[in-house]
Amino acid sequence: MWIRRGLALLRRLRRPVQLAAPRMLPLTGTTASSSVTRYGYFKFGFSWDKHKLDLMLGIILSGQTVFFLGANKNFVFAQDASAIEAFPENGQEQAHITGLRRIEDGSVISNTHTTKWRIFTDNGRELSLKGKLDEAERFFQAALEEAKKGFGEKDPHVASSCNNLAELYRVKREYAKAEPLYIEAISILEDSYGPNDIRVGAALHNLGQFYFVLRKLEQACKCYERALKIKGRILGFGHTDYAETMYHLGRVLYLQKKEKEAEDLIRESIRILEEAGMGESTICIRRMNYLAQILLKSNRLNVTEGENLQRKILHIMELSKGWDSVETIFAAEKLALTLQSLGNLNEAEELLERCLAAKQKILHENHLQVAVNMLHLAQLARLKSSNLQKVKISEAREELDKAKLLLYSSIRIAKENLGFTGVSQKNLKNSTLNEKDKHLALITLLQALESIIPLEVKRQELAEPEDALEYPSEIEVALRECISIFKESYQRSMVLKYPDVKKHYILCLKHLADHTITIMKNPAFETIMNESQKSRALKDLVDEAQQIEAELSSKQH
Repeated sequence: MWIRRGLALLRRLRRPVQLAAPRMLPLTGTTASSSVTRYGYFKFGFSWDKHKLDLMLGIILSGQTVFFLGANKNFVFAQDASAIEAFPENGQEQAHITGLRRIEDGSVISNTHTTKWRIFTDNGRELSLKGKLDEAERFFQAALEEAKKGFGEKDPHVASSCNNLAELYRVKREYAKAEPLYIEAISILEDSYGPNDIRVGAALHNLGQFYFVLRKLEQACKCYERALKIKGRILGFGHTDYAETMYHLGRVLYLQKKEKEAEDLIRESIRILEEAGMGESTICIRRMNYLAQILLKSNRLNVTEGENLQRKILHIMELSKGWDSVETIFAAEKLALTLQSLGNLNEAEELLERCLAAKQKILHENHLQVAVNMLHLAQLARLKSSNLQKVKISEAREELDKAKLLLYSSIRIAKENLGFTGVSQKNLKNSTLNEKDKHLALITLLQALESIIPLEVKRQELAEPEDALEYPSEIEVALRECISIFKESYQRSMVLKYPDVKKHYILCLKHLADHTITIMKNPAFETIMNESQKSRALKDLVDEAQQIEAELSSKQH
């Protein structure tokens, strides 16, 4: 019924434009999409003044029932309960109440337990932010007990304490302990304010975030849908907090393979931010990046919209931060890779070269990100060589030489960052790179080693007919390098620890081993194979690679 009502009212209502349109072109697609209609996200003829909305949202986020608004490792705890607001369903604000909580005779609850609750909550928050999670847990547990004794079992202060402890358990990944606390907080808020209060909506959004982290998509979807209805009715259907829940619901639907509905909701959440004057904010750019990513992955005709989104993001970053910003460089790099995948190699190369120069300027010449950029440029040069080999063979060889130089420079920098050069293996854990950077360095190295294969194949294709076929020793060296990675304890641990590293390692090892077998069977290299027992050495190398591959495949299963 409410969906049909929304459809009927849509024909009469138009969203008011609050601010001037952003500089960039708006997103393509209709604002009143079928997916938005499916969830009934339309205005029903009332709105609040802007200052009332801002005041209310501030109380939600800074009052007694604050909840975290993101599924990350950052803490957002409940604040001091010095400001409590009640909002009846007709949208009129009641008087702001100073103090903890008024009771019927006008007095304020304040006793030893409430004082302890404040102290324990503050201590728990400070310890959490310092990373002392076990100590923080004891304080938050004590704060919860004091809240129950001082305010009562069903008081909203107890809901805040439940949320704080749940947040801590979420960060500690003790999810079984966190879930009942989130649910208890919602139950208390529903009993205190009713099932359709905005604080209940905020709590449902957070529980949806929790389920999303666990990939419990059905539960997450139900929480987000209910939160969205509450926020839409109370805050308004053009409010940025409403758009936030809409965005997260879209992410859930995307993982549920409901791509079209997901795209519509995410697109609509971006439109709301743009109309609110937040089109160039970090939040909006993050959402545009996500939408571009799923559009480019789709099998439908959405690639152009994805490319335009990336161009829009880069334009915003250029205007706001310039090319001395890492964020601008990464935006340009994403667009360049998209253009490369679409066959626009010249523009992609121009962007990547500009990114490389900027990285070398603001970082340093041997920075890991420089290695990543060089790998991209090497792969692009090889593609250009393939396109040129039938028309301009000399230029094709030049591109191939350029690709080889870039590729081996990328390998050198990645190895240096992993400690292969000048840093002993036993001291690798104490190197300046953190775990995340080492993870990226190892993947970059593996992709570069694997890229040697098509490079050598293309080099043989471009060789002069009268020249003798040259033995591709680089592939043998790359295979030895790949095997040596698994022999070193720290790299081995990373291969076993991270699924994406393991995937790249198996692919690299398999492709190098398979191509080595092809070389061994090539009659053109028969003389070389018979000299110095090269054939036997290569066979032993391939056998070792296949043993490692079998070991990793069994562990993967």
